[in-house]
Amino acid sequence: MMQSRSTYTASSRKEKERLLQGSMMFASRLEYGFRIFISIDALAPDPTICPHHIFISTICRPPPPFECLNSPSTPPTMSSPLTCNVCDTEGDKRDGQNHTKIRSTHKPPHDHTSQITPTMDSLTLVCTASLLAAGLYWFVFILGSAEQKGKHAVQLSGGSIQRENVQENYNQYWSFFRRPKEIETAEKVPAFVDTFYNLVTDIYEWGWGQSFHFSPAIPGKSNLESTKIHEQMAVDLINVKPGQKILDAGCGVGGPMRAIAAHSGCNVVGITINEYQVSRAKAHNKKAGLSHLCDVVCGNFLEMPFEDESFDGAYSIEATCHAPKLEDVYSEIFRVLKPGKLYVSYEWVTTDLYRGEDPEHVEIIQGIERGDALPGLRAFSDIADVAKKVGFEVVKERDLAKPPSRPWWSRLKMGRIAYWRNHIVVTVLETLGVAPKGTMDVHEMLFKTADYLTRGGETGIFTPMHMILLKKPEKP
Repeated sequence: MMQSRSTYTASSRKEKERLLQGSMMFASRLEYGFRIFISIDALAPDPTICPHHIFISTICRPPPPFECLNSPSTPPTMSSPLTCNVCDTEGDKRDGQNHTKIRSTHKPPHDHTSQITPTMDSLTLVCTASLLAAGLYWFVFILGSAEQKGKHAVQLSGGSIQRENVQENYNQYWSFFRRPKEIETAEKVPAFVDTFYNLVTDIYEWGWGQSFHFSPAIPGKSNLESTKIHEQMAVDLINVKPGQKILDAGCGVGGPMRAIAAHSGCNVVGITINEYQVSRAKAHNKKAGLSHLCDVVCGNFLEMPFEDESFDGAYSIEATCHAPKLEDVYSEIFRVLKPGKLYVSYEWVTTDLYRGEDPEHVEIIQGIERGDALPGLRAFSDIADVAKKVGFEVVKERDLAKPPSRPWWSRLKMGRIAYWRNHIVVTVLETLGVAPKGTMDVHEMLFKTADYLTRGGETGIFTPMHMILLKKPEKP
Protein backbone atom coordinates (compact mmCIF):
# COMPACT_ATOMS: atom_id res chain seq x y z
CA MET A 1 0.00 0.00 0.00
CA MET A 2 2.86 2.33 0.90
CA GLN A 3 4.66 1.48 -2.32
CA SER A 4 1.52 2.14 -4.33
CA ARG A 5 0.95 5.47 -2.59
CA SER A 6 4.59 6.46 -3.11
CA THR A 7 4.35 5.55 -6.77
CA TYR A 8 1.12 7.58 -7.13
CA THR A 9 2.69 10.60 -5.40
CA ALA A 10 5.74 10.49 -7.62
CA SER A 11 3.58 10.10 -10.69
CA SER A 12 1.40 13.01 -9.63
CA ARG A 13 4.41 15.21 -8.98
CA LYS A 14 5.82 14.30 -12.38
CA GLU A 15 2.54 15.20 -14.09
CA LYS A 16 2.49 18.58 -12.33
CA GLU A 17 6.06 19.24 -13.45
CA ARG A 18 5.14 18.34 -17.02
CA LEU A 19 2.14 20.67 -16.90
CA LEU A 20 4.31 23.46 -15.51
CA GLN A 21 6.87 23.00 -18.25
CA GLY A 22 4.15 22.83 -20.86
CA SER A 23 2.62 26.08 -19.56
CA MET A 24 6.01 27.78 -19.65
CA MET A 25 6.52 26.61 -23.21
CA PHE A 26 3.02 27.77 -24.28
CA ALA A 27 3.57 31.21 -22.71
CA SER A 28 6.94 31.44 -24.42
CA ARG A 29 5.38 30.61 -27.79
CA LEU A 30 2.67 33.24 -27.32
CA GLU A 31 5.31 35.81 -26.50
CA TYR A 32 7.33 34.79 -29.52
CA GLY A 33 4.32 34.99 -31.84
CA PHE A 34 3.46 38.44 -30.50
CA ARG A 35 7.00 39.66 -31.04
CA ILE A 36 6.87 38.47 -34.65
CA PHE A 37 3.93 40.74 -35.48
CA ILE A 38 4.99 43.89 -33.61
CA SER A 39 8.78 43.99 -33.84
CA ILE A 40 11.16 44.67 -36.68
CA ASP A 41 14.20 43.79 -34.62
CA ALA A 42 15.81 40.38 -34.66
CA LEU A 43 14.18 38.07 -32.14
CA ALA A 44 16.23 36.58 -29.33
CA PRO A 45 16.45 32.78 -29.46
CA ASP A 46 13.81 31.00 -27.44
CA PRO A 47 15.55 28.42 -25.22
CA THR A 48 12.54 26.10 -25.21
CA ILE A 49 12.42 25.75 -28.99
CA CYS A 50 14.59 23.92 -31.39
CA PRO A 51 15.86 26.86 -33.49
CA HIS A 52 16.20 24.68 -36.56
CA HIS A 53 12.38 24.24 -36.57
CA ILE A 54 11.47 27.68 -35.30
CA PHE A 55 9.70 28.72 -38.54
CA ILE A 56 7.82 25.46 -38.98
CA SER A 57 6.60 25.32 -35.40
CA THR A 58 5.54 28.96 -35.39
CA ILE A 59 3.82 29.22 -38.73
CA CYS A 60 2.85 25.75 -39.92
CA ARG A 61 1.77 23.85 -36.83
CA PRO A 62 1.95 23.87 -33.01
CA PRO A 63 5.50 23.61 -31.67
CA PRO A 64 6.87 20.12 -30.99
CA PRO A 65 7.00 19.07 -27.35
CA PHE A 66 10.34 19.56 -25.61
CA GLU A 67 11.43 18.03 -22.37
CA CYS A 68 14.48 18.76 -20.31
CA LEU A 69 15.92 15.41 -19.32
CA ASN A 70 18.64 16.66 -17.01
CA SER A 71 16.35 17.13 -14.07
CA PRO A 72 12.53 17.18 -13.79
CA SER A 73 12.71 20.29 -11.61
CA THR A 74 15.20 22.24 -13.73
CA PRO A 75 13.84 24.32 -16.66
CA PRO A 76 15.72 23.89 -19.91
CA THR A 77 18.43 26.36 -20.84
CA MET A 78 20.53 27.00 -23.91
CA SER A 79 23.30 24.94 -22.29
CA SER A 80 20.98 22.03 -21.51
CA PRO A 81 20.46 19.19 -23.98
CA LEU A 82 16.98 19.20 -25.47
CA THR A 83 14.84 16.48 -26.94
CA CYS A 84 13.47 17.52 -30.35
CA ASN A 85 10.66 15.19 -31.42
CA VAL A 86 10.76 16.67 -34.92
CA CYS A 87 14.39 15.67 -35.42
CA ASP A 88 14.24 12.17 -34.03
CA THR A 89 16.18 10.74 -36.98
CA GLU A 90 18.60 7.93 -37.47
CA GLY A 91 21.99 8.71 -36.00
CA ASP A 92 20.78 10.10 -32.67
CA LYS A 93 22.53 8.62 -29.70
CA ARG A 94 20.88 8.09 -26.36
CA ASP A 95 22.70 8.39 -23.08
CA GLY A 96 21.23 5.76 -20.83
CA GLN A 97 18.24 6.70 -18.72
CA ASN A 98 18.21 10.39 -19.74
CA HIS A 99 17.87 9.64 -23.50
CA THR A 100 19.82 12.84 -24.19
CA LYS A 101 20.38 13.64 -27.84
CA ILE A 102 23.92 14.55 -28.57
CA ARG A 103 23.74 15.35 -32.29
CA SER A 104 26.19 18.12 -32.99
CA THR A 105 23.63 20.02 -35.10
CA HIS A 106 21.33 20.39 -32.10
CA LYS A 107 23.84 21.56 -29.56
CA PRO A 108 22.85 25.16 -28.69
CA PRO A 109 23.56 27.79 -29.62
CA HIS A 110 22.82 27.25 -33.34
CA ASP A 111 24.73 29.31 -35.84
CA HIS A 112 21.71 29.58 -38.18
CA THR A 113 19.36 31.14 -35.60
CA SER A 114 20.57 34.66 -36.32
CA GLN A 115 19.82 34.08 -40.00
CA ILE A 116 16.35 32.64 -39.55
CA THR A 117 14.77 35.15 -37.18
CA PRO A 118 15.72 38.34 -39.09
CA THR A 119 14.50 36.69 -42.26
CA MET A 120 11.21 35.88 -40.55
CA ASP A 121 10.93 39.43 -39.23
CA SER A 122 11.49 40.91 -42.68
CA LEU A 123 9.01 38.55 -44.30
CA THR A 124 6.37 39.25 -41.66
CA LEU A 125 6.94 42.99 -41.92
CA VAL A 126 6.65 42.96 -45.71
CA CYS A 127 3.51 40.81 -45.64
CA THR A 128 1.85 42.92 -42.96
CA ALA A 129 2.73 46.19 -44.69
CA SER A 130 1.50 44.83 -48.03
CA LEU A 131 -1.83 43.75 -46.54
CA LEU A 132 -2.33 47.11 -44.86
CA ALA A 133 -1.42 48.99 -48.03
CA ALA A 134 -3.71 46.84 -50.17
CA GLY A 135 -6.57 47.25 -47.69
CA LEU A 136 -6.12 51.01 -47.55
CA TYR A 137 -5.95 51.24 -51.34
CA TRP A 138 -9.17 49.23 -51.72
CA PHE A 139 -10.89 51.19 -48.96
CA VAL A 140 -10.08 54.62 -50.40
CA PHE A 141 -9.56 54.21 -54.15
CA ILE A 142 -11.69 51.21 -55.14
CA LEU A 143 -14.62 51.27 -52.70
CA GLY A 144 -17.20 53.40 -54.49
CA SER A 145 -20.91 53.94 -54.06
CA ALA A 146 -23.52 51.34 -53.24
CA GLU A 147 -23.77 50.68 -56.98
CA GLN A 148 -20.00 50.60 -57.50
CA LYS A 149 -20.53 53.04 -60.37
CA GLY A 150 -20.51 56.36 -58.59
CA LYS A 151 -17.94 58.46 -56.83
CA HIS A 152 -14.88 57.19 -55.04
CA ALA A 153 -13.71 58.58 -51.72
CA VAL A 154 -10.75 60.50 -53.16
CA GLN A 155 -13.10 62.29 -55.61
CA LEU A 156 -15.27 63.95 -52.96
CA SER A 157 -15.74 67.64 -53.71
CA GLY A 158 -18.09 70.52 -53.10
CA GLY A 159 -19.84 70.23 -56.44
CA SER A 160 -19.78 73.56 -58.25
CA ILE A 161 -18.35 75.23 -55.14
CA GLN A 162 -14.62 75.90 -55.17
CA ARG A 163 -12.91 73.68 -52.62
CA GLU A 164 -11.70 76.58 -50.50
CA ASN A 165 -15.31 77.79 -50.13
CA VAL A 166 -16.97 74.52 -49.04
CA GLN A 167 -16.80 75.28 -45.32
CA GLU A 168 -18.19 78.78 -45.90
CA ASN A 169 -21.08 77.43 -47.96
CA TYR A 170 -21.83 74.83 -45.32
CA ASN A 171 -22.11 77.62 -42.77
CA GLN A 172 -24.26 79.56 -45.23
CA TYR A 173 -26.59 76.57 -45.59
CA TRP A 174 -27.24 76.52 -41.86
CA SER A 175 -27.81 80.27 -41.87
CA PHE A 176 -31.04 79.64 -43.80
CA PHE A 177 -32.51 78.01 -40.71
CA ARG A 178 -31.61 81.02 -38.60
CA ARG A 179 -33.89 83.02 -40.91
CA PRO A 180 -36.73 80.51 -41.52
CA LYS A 181 -39.04 83.03 -43.18
CA GLU A 182 -36.57 83.48 -46.04
CA ILE A 183 -36.83 79.87 -47.17
CA GLU A 184 -40.60 80.12 -47.39
CA THR A 185 -40.38 82.41 -50.42
CA ALA A 186 -39.85 81.06 -53.93
CA GLU A 187 -37.01 83.45 -54.74
CA LYS A 188 -34.88 82.16 -51.86
CA VAL A 189 -35.37 78.45 -52.43
CA PRO A 190 -33.08 78.00 -55.50
CA ALA A 191 -30.01 79.24 -53.63
CA PHE A 192 -30.94 77.20 -50.57
CA VAL A 193 -31.44 73.91 -52.44
CA ASP A 194 -28.57 74.53 -54.86
CA THR A 195 -26.15 75.03 -51.97
CA PHE A 196 -27.36 71.84 -50.33
CA TYR A 197 -26.86 69.69 -53.42
CA ASN A 198 -23.44 71.15 -54.14
CA LEU A 199 -22.45 70.01 -50.66
CA VAL A 200 -24.02 66.54 -50.62
CA THR A 201 -24.09 65.20 -54.19
CA ASP A 202 -20.67 63.54 -54.12
CA ILE A 203 -21.27 62.06 -50.67
CA TYR A 204 -24.68 60.74 -51.78
CA GLU A 205 -23.15 59.08 -54.83
CA TRP A 206 -20.26 57.62 -52.86
CA GLY A 207 -22.21 56.38 -49.86
CA TRP A 208 -25.68 55.69 -51.29
CA GLY A 209 -25.76 55.41 -55.07
CA GLN A 210 -27.02 57.31 -58.10
CA SER A 211 -30.68 57.26 -57.04
CA PHE A 212 -31.18 59.78 -54.27
CA HIS A 213 -34.32 58.27 -52.78
CA PHE A 214 -35.68 55.43 -50.65
CA SER A 215 -37.59 52.33 -51.63
CA PRO A 216 -39.43 49.56 -49.78
CA ALA A 217 -37.25 46.61 -48.84
CA ILE A 218 -38.19 43.57 -50.96
CA PRO A 219 -37.41 40.07 -49.65
CA GLY A 220 -34.77 38.35 -51.75
CA LYS A 221 -33.83 41.58 -53.56
CA SER A 222 -30.77 43.75 -53.10
CA ASN A 223 -31.04 47.47 -52.36
CA LEU A 224 -30.21 48.23 -55.99
CA GLU A 225 -32.85 45.83 -57.30
CA SER A 226 -35.48 47.19 -54.89
CA THR A 227 -34.66 50.71 -55.97
CA LYS A 228 -35.06 49.91 -59.68
CA ILE A 229 -38.40 48.18 -59.09
CA HIS A 230 -39.60 51.26 -57.19
CA GLU A 231 -38.55 53.50 -60.09
CA GLN A 232 -40.00 51.28 -62.79
CA MET A 233 -43.34 51.24 -61.00
CA ALA A 234 -43.52 55.02 -61.40
CA VAL A 235 -43.31 54.88 -65.19
CA ASP A 236 -45.68 51.91 -65.34
CA LEU A 237 -48.28 53.97 -63.48
CA ILE A 238 -48.27 56.81 -66.01
CA ASN A 239 -48.93 54.40 -68.90
CA VAL A 240 -46.50 55.68 -71.52
CA LYS A 241 -45.23 54.02 -74.68
CA PRO A 242 -41.73 53.71 -76.20
CA GLY A 243 -40.67 56.86 -78.01
CA GLN A 244 -42.91 59.21 -76.02
CA LYS A 245 -41.38 62.12 -74.08
CA ILE A 246 -41.73 62.25 -70.32
CA LEU A 247 -40.53 64.67 -67.64
CA ASP A 248 -38.43 63.89 -64.57
CA ALA A 249 -39.08 66.88 -62.27
CA GLY A 250 -36.10 66.98 -59.91
CA CYS A 251 -33.84 64.39 -61.51
CA GLY A 252 -30.68 64.64 -59.41
CA VAL A 253 -27.80 62.79 -61.09
CA GLY A 254 -30.29 60.74 -63.12
CA GLY A 255 -30.43 57.34 -61.43
CA PRO A 256 -34.22 56.99 -61.82
CA MET A 257 -34.09 58.53 -65.30
CA ARG A 258 -31.78 55.84 -66.62
CA ALA A 259 -33.72 53.00 -65.02
CA ILE A 260 -36.99 54.36 -66.42
CA ALA A 261 -35.60 55.01 -69.92
CA ALA A 262 -34.12 51.51 -70.12
CA HIS A 263 -37.35 49.96 -68.83
CA SER A 264 -39.87 51.92 -70.93
CA GLY A 265 -37.98 53.01 -74.03
CA CYS A 266 -39.26 56.56 -73.51
CA ASN A 267 -37.32 59.75 -74.04
CA VAL A 268 -36.78 61.22 -70.59
CA VAL A 269 -36.00 64.89 -69.97
CA GLY A 270 -34.82 65.70 -66.47
CA ILE A 271 -34.56 69.05 -64.75
CA THR A 272 -32.46 69.94 -61.70
CA ILE A 273 -31.54 73.22 -60.04
CA ASN A 274 -27.92 72.17 -59.63
CA GLU A 275 -25.41 72.58 -62.46
CA TYR A 276 -23.03 70.04 -60.96
CA GLN A 277 -25.77 67.40 -60.99
CA VAL A 278 -26.41 68.18 -64.66
CA SER A 279 -22.79 67.39 -65.53
CA ARG A 280 -22.82 64.24 -63.39
CA ALA A 281 -26.10 63.03 -64.94
CA LYS A 282 -24.86 63.56 -68.49
CA ALA A 283 -21.64 61.69 -67.72
CA HIS A 284 -23.61 58.78 -66.27
CA ASN A 285 -26.00 58.78 -69.24
CA LYS A 286 -23.11 58.54 -71.66
CA LYS A 287 -21.42 55.79 -69.67
CA ALA A 288 -24.66 53.80 -69.57
CA GLY A 289 -25.17 54.21 -73.32
CA LEU A 290 -28.48 56.05 -72.77
CA SER A 291 -27.65 59.54 -73.99
CA HIS A 292 -30.03 59.06 -76.92
CA LEU A 293 -32.93 58.53 -74.49
CA CYS A 294 -31.95 60.79 -71.59
CA ASP A 295 -31.43 64.55 -71.51
CA VAL A 296 -30.88 66.88 -68.57
CA VAL A 297 -31.36 70.63 -68.26
CA CYS A 298 -30.45 72.99 -65.46
CA GLY A 299 -33.43 74.93 -64.22
CA ASN A 300 -35.98 75.60 -61.51
CA PHE A 301 -39.01 73.32 -61.58
CA LEU A 302 -41.04 76.26 -60.28
CA GLU A 303 -40.36 78.03 -63.58
CA MET A 304 -39.54 75.36 -66.16
CA PRO A 305 -38.12 76.30 -69.57
CA PHE A 306 -40.52 74.01 -71.47
CA GLU A 307 -43.42 74.74 -73.79
CA ASP A 308 -47.00 74.18 -72.73
CA GLU A 309 -48.42 70.70 -73.27
CA SER A 310 -45.13 69.27 -74.47
CA PHE A 311 -44.86 66.04 -72.39
CA ASP A 312 -46.67 62.71 -72.64
CA GLY A 313 -46.21 62.00 -68.97
CA ALA A 314 -44.32 63.17 -65.90
CA TYR A 315 -43.03 61.88 -62.57
CA SER A 316 -41.26 63.15 -59.45
CA ILE A 317 -39.47 60.87 -57.02
CA GLU A 318 -38.98 62.49 -53.61
CA ALA A 319 -38.20 65.85 -55.22
CA THR A 320 -41.16 68.23 -54.86
CA CYS A 321 -40.62 68.33 -51.09
CA HIS A 322 -38.01 71.02 -51.83
CA ALA A 323 -40.68 73.41 -53.14
CA PRO A 324 -41.76 76.07 -50.63
CA LYS A 325 -45.31 75.72 -51.98
CA LEU A 326 -46.45 72.47 -53.56
CA GLU A 327 -49.03 74.40 -55.57
CA ASP A 328 -46.26 76.16 -57.53
CA VAL A 329 -44.54 73.02 -58.77
CA TYR A 330 -47.80 71.15 -59.44
CA SER A 331 -49.01 74.11 -61.51
CA GLU A 332 -45.88 74.02 -63.65
CA ILE A 333 -46.18 70.29 -64.24
CA PHE A 334 -49.86 70.73 -65.11
CA ARG A 335 -48.86 73.38 -67.64
CA VAL A 336 -46.27 71.31 -69.54
CA LEU A 337 -48.32 68.08 -69.50
CA LYS A 338 -50.51 67.19 -72.47
CA PRO A 339 -54.26 66.89 -71.83
CA GLY A 340 -55.33 63.42 -70.74
CA LYS A 341 -51.83 62.47 -69.61
CA LEU A 342 -50.70 61.26 -66.19
CA TYR A 343 -48.31 62.50 -63.52
CA VAL A 344 -47.12 60.48 -60.51
CA SER A 345 -45.24 61.77 -57.49
CA TYR A 346 -43.62 60.12 -54.46
CA GLU A 347 -43.98 62.72 -51.71
CA TRP A 348 -42.24 63.24 -48.36
CA VAL A 349 -45.01 63.88 -45.84
CA THR A 350 -46.01 63.51 -42.21
CA THR A 351 -48.57 60.75 -41.64
CA ASP A 352 -51.77 60.63 -39.61
CA LEU A 353 -49.70 59.47 -36.61
CA TYR A 354 -47.84 62.77 -36.35
CA ARG A 355 -48.75 64.96 -33.39
CA GLY A 356 -47.62 68.55 -33.47
CA GLU A 357 -47.91 68.82 -29.68
CA ASP A 358 -45.49 65.91 -29.13
CA PRO A 359 -41.95 67.30 -28.56
CA GLU A 360 -40.32 64.10 -29.84
CA HIS A 361 -42.36 64.20 -33.06
CA VAL A 362 -41.45 67.84 -33.61
CA GLU A 363 -37.75 67.14 -33.01
CA ILE A 364 -37.74 64.29 -35.54
CA ILE A 365 -39.49 66.25 -38.28
CA GLN A 366 -37.33 69.34 -37.77
CA GLY A 367 -34.22 67.15 -37.89
CA ILE A 368 -35.34 65.73 -41.25
CA GLU A 369 -36.11 69.20 -42.61
CA ARG A 370 -32.77 70.70 -41.61
CA GLY A 371 -30.71 67.78 -42.84
CA ASP A 372 -32.44 67.55 -46.24
CA ALA A 373 -32.97 71.18 -47.31
CA LEU A 374 -36.73 71.17 -46.81
CA PRO A 375 -38.64 74.44 -46.32
CA GLY A 376 -41.21 72.45 -44.36
CA LEU A 377 -42.75 68.99 -44.55
CA ARG A 378 -46.39 68.82 -45.57
CA ALA A 379 -49.12 66.64 -44.11
CA PHE A 380 -50.26 63.70 -46.23
CA SER A 381 -53.81 65.09 -46.27
CA ASP A 382 -52.67 68.27 -48.06
CA ILE A 383 -51.35 66.61 -51.21
CA ALA A 384 -54.61 65.70 -52.92
CA ASP A 385 -56.17 69.08 -52.03
CA VAL A 386 -53.31 70.95 -53.69
CA ALA A 387 -53.47 68.73 -56.79
CA LYS A 388 -57.19 69.34 -57.22
CA LYS A 389 -56.70 73.06 -56.70
CA VAL A 390 -54.39 73.35 -59.74
CA GLY A 391 -56.74 71.29 -61.93
CA PHE A 392 -55.59 67.67 -61.62
CA GLU A 393 -57.90 64.72 -61.16
CA VAL A 394 -56.78 62.30 -58.43
CA VAL A 395 -56.57 58.78 -59.90
CA LYS A 396 -54.91 56.97 -57.02
CA GLU A 397 -53.28 57.80 -53.70
CA ARG A 398 -51.62 55.61 -51.09
CA ASP A 399 -48.59 55.31 -48.86
CA LEU A 400 -46.20 52.82 -50.47
CA ALA A 401 -44.40 52.40 -47.15
CA LYS A 402 -47.33 50.70 -45.44
CA PRO A 403 -47.55 46.91 -45.08
CA PRO A 404 -47.09 44.57 -46.79
CA SER A 405 -44.07 46.68 -47.77
CA ARG A 406 -40.97 46.04 -45.68
CA PRO A 407 -39.44 48.98 -43.75
CA TRP A 408 -37.75 51.45 -46.07
CA TRP A 409 -35.49 52.63 -43.20
CA SER A 410 -33.89 49.20 -42.72
CA ARG A 411 -31.15 50.21 -45.15
CA LEU A 412 -30.31 53.17 -42.91
CA LYS A 413 -30.11 50.98 -39.82
CA MET A 414 -27.98 48.35 -41.52
CA GLY A 415 -25.69 51.08 -42.82
CA ARG A 416 -24.67 52.47 -39.42
CA ILE A 417 -21.31 50.68 -39.50
CA ALA A 418 -20.76 51.93 -43.05
CA TYR A 419 -21.53 55.48 -41.94
CA TRP A 420 -18.88 55.29 -39.22
CA ARG A 421 -16.43 53.69 -41.62
CA ASN A 422 -17.09 56.39 -44.21
CA HIS A 423 -16.80 59.13 -41.59
CA ILE A 424 -13.33 57.88 -40.67
CA VAL A 425 -12.34 57.97 -44.34
CA VAL A 426 -13.76 61.48 -44.80
CA THR A 427 -11.95 62.69 -41.68
CA VAL A 428 -8.64 61.27 -42.89
CA LEU A 429 -9.07 62.66 -46.41
CA GLU A 430 -9.97 66.13 -45.13
CA THR A 431 -7.01 66.07 -42.71
CA LEU A 432 -4.69 65.14 -45.57
CA GLY A 433 -6.16 67.87 -47.77
CA VAL A 434 -7.58 65.44 -50.34
CA ALA A 435 -11.19 66.36 -49.52
CA PRO A 436 -12.02 70.06 -49.08
CA LYS A 437 -12.39 71.50 -45.62
CA GLY A 438 -16.01 71.22 -44.53
CA THR A 439 -16.61 67.76 -46.05
CA MET A 440 -16.43 66.20 -42.61
CA ASP A 441 -19.13 68.59 -41.31
CA VAL A 442 -21.41 67.76 -44.24
CA HIS A 443 -20.98 64.02 -43.71
CA GLU A 444 -21.69 64.39 -40.00
CA MET A 445 -24.87 66.34 -40.81
CA LEU A 446 -26.07 63.54 -43.09
CA PHE A 447 -25.22 60.93 -40.47
CA LYS A 448 -27.39 62.71 -37.91
CA THR A 449 -30.16 63.16 -40.47
CA ALA A 450 -30.14 59.41 -41.15
CA ASP A 451 -30.94 58.88 -37.49
CA TYR A 452 -33.90 61.29 -37.65
CA LEU A 453 -35.18 59.55 -40.78
CA THR A 454 -34.92 56.17 -39.08
CA ARG A 455 -36.81 57.44 -36.06
CA GLY A 456 -39.44 58.94 -38.35
CA GLY A 457 -39.94 55.57 -40.02
CA GLU A 458 -39.95 53.56 -36.80
CA THR A 459 -42.50 55.83 -35.13
CA GLY A 460 -44.60 55.89 -38.31
CA ILE A 461 -44.92 59.69 -38.31
CA PHE A 462 -43.04 60.16 -41.60
CA THR A 463 -43.02 58.53 -45.03
CA PRO A 464 -40.89 59.39 -48.09
CA MET A 465 -43.15 57.53 -50.51
CA HIS A 466 -46.68 58.85 -50.31
CA MET A 467 -47.70 58.07 -53.89
CA ILE A 468 -50.25 60.18 -55.72
CA LEU A 469 -51.25 59.52 -59.36
CA LEU A 470 -52.83 62.51 -61.11
CA LYS A 471 -54.42 63.10 -64.51
CA LYS A 472 -54.69 66.27 -66.51
CA PRO A 473 -58.29 66.37 -67.84
CA GLU A 474 -58.97 66.15 -71.54
CA LYS A 475 -59.93 69.34 -73.26
CA PRO A 476 -63.71 69.77 -73.73
